[in-house]
Amino acid sequence: MSPISPGSVIAEGIVRVACTIIVAFALATANCAEAGPGGAFPAAATGVDQLERARVRAQRAPRAPPRQASALWLDCARVAFAALQADQNAARALSMANACTDAWLTGALEDRRDWRPGRVRVRGNSVQIEFRGMSQYLGESVRVIRASDVSMRIYGGTRFVRPGLGVPVAVVSPRCRDRPLCNLLPFSGVFRAATVWIESDPDADARLVFADPLDETPKVIGSIQVPLAEDTSAAYAHVMGSSPIGRMGLFGLVGGNGVARRAGVYLMEDYDPSKRPLIMVHGLGSSPLTWSAMTNAVWGDQELRRHFQIWYVVYSTDDPLFVTRRRIAGYLDAAWAVLDPDGDDAARRDAVLIGHSLGGVVSRLLCAETSDTLWSAAFSVVPEALRADVADVAAAESLLVFSPYPGVSRAIFLAAPHRGSPLADRWYARLVKGLAGQPPPEIQALRRIAREHPEVVKIELRSSYQQGRITSISTLQAAQPVRRASEGLLPVVGIPYHTIAGRLPSRAPEGDGVVPLASAIIPGAASTLVIESGHDVYSHPDAIAEVVRILHDDLTETAEAVGQYP
Repeated sequence: MSPISPGSVIAEGIVRVACTIIVAFALATANCAEAGPGGAFPAAATGVDQLERARVRAQRAPRAPPRQASALWLDCARVAFAALQADQNAARALSMANACTDAWLTGALEDRRDWRPGRVRVRGNSVQIEFRGMSQYLGESVRVIRASDVSMRIYGGTRFVRPGLGVPVAVVSPRCRDRPLCNLLPFSGVFRAATVWIESDPDADARLVFADPLDETPKVIGSIQVPLAEDTSAAYAHVMGSSPIGRMGLFGLVGGNGVARRAGVYLMEDYDPSKRPLIMVHGLGSSPLTWSAMTNAVWGDQELRRHFQIWYVVYSTDDPLFVTRRRIAGYLDAAWAVLDPDGDDAARRDAVLIGHSLGGVVSRLLCAETSDTLWSAAFSVVPEALRADVADVAAAESLLVFSPYPGVSRAIFLAAPHRGSPLADRWYARLVKGLAGQPPPEIQALRRIAREHPEVVKIELRSSYQQGRITSISTLQAAQPVRRASEGLLPVVGIPYHTIAGRLPSRAPEGDGVVPLASAIIPGAASTLVIESGHDVYSHPDAIAEVVRILHDDLTETAEAVGQYP
């Protein structure tokens, strides 16, 4: 699919301009022949006759009152579609059908917000609405927005479109509340790309079809095959562009509970048991909006879209590093329990983790085997010899002793402070640490152990454990003993990993202004890319292109391993 990239204001309106040009062309070449009485068209008319009569409707509609104009645009779309079915001048018939559908839809959306299957009246005209192959996660009715009306600001302007039959739209419905799956759908609502067109049936009302453009099967009209037009960028941009989750991420850093209430795994598309999860983990004080441009690029790539499904992880970034790792593993467990309770879906076996900043460190730890490395950095005795409350010991052990999360086959780390960040020692970091809310239960367990059995806690950690003032920022300090011990915990053999880091000129230490290069780059990576960028490397075109390359190479390697070549 072709991207439309920004370079001027024209990029924002290019889809709308294209539609205008189509209509203008139709009007400029309009034939002055008249339709039959009441706008009816003879059923026996040839494709050429039908197309000419459609042009007459398109010529008259802009000068007509709204209700009459709506009828004219509707008839124009129906007759142009009939001309397409008749295999006469297919290219012009398709352009006319699309332009008239778009003009009719523009007026219809002014009067109607909710759309559902069945017969409705729109500006005095009876229309039969049909949903074909639409997402099962959508509600009974949907709100419809023309894709060309949606700003691409959230992506930096890039829009991925494909020409074809119909008008691309975004459809949105509230998330459901009646089953466990509902908890995996975004709070902002279920949003999907759709394509609409108007079909002609001489013995029935006009039929307005909503279809899933991601269905790659070409539509057969008459004797020709034509793909559906699609815009994979608009639905996400419309919903997430106004989401409050970005603000919540920052407040969550100082104990705000808005993100905590939403913490979990969220499906950005319908679950497919055969597609590989691309699990995106945001960074400190951030949110899944971090991944807007990356998501847009993956959805805009037909091959990647065919093989990967995007999942977002939302988590409270004020929790300590190892608490966060445990929580995210739990969120993934909960998602799989709903989606694949029997544990036999192919999707479980080849997930790819992508993490930015703190999310990159957590992603690395989700791929690692600790043995006793972290426990020994915190305690002077093994868990079995610790004479503390059994539940407290189990909580501590769950934080510091773990294995790779099952089913992860590759990881990509962006600007991740694997060796800590100097900013974690600055005064404002200490201020944020002081504002953090109530420590999570796991840290309360560590606090009880440290207070009741101080002799078993390493001296460097004793005071902080006894106070329980352990946060994400304190666990990213370069000198923190457990964090320092975790540096050697690389993804296990069999999980290749990649690093992408930013570097700003004239920065000391060398790095992106937040994470030094020496912290972001780790040994053993399958690839390492350093680009001129700040810490927001996730939105840099070169970083996005590198992730796309890695995913394509992964598909090739996987296909070669099983003897199938893409």
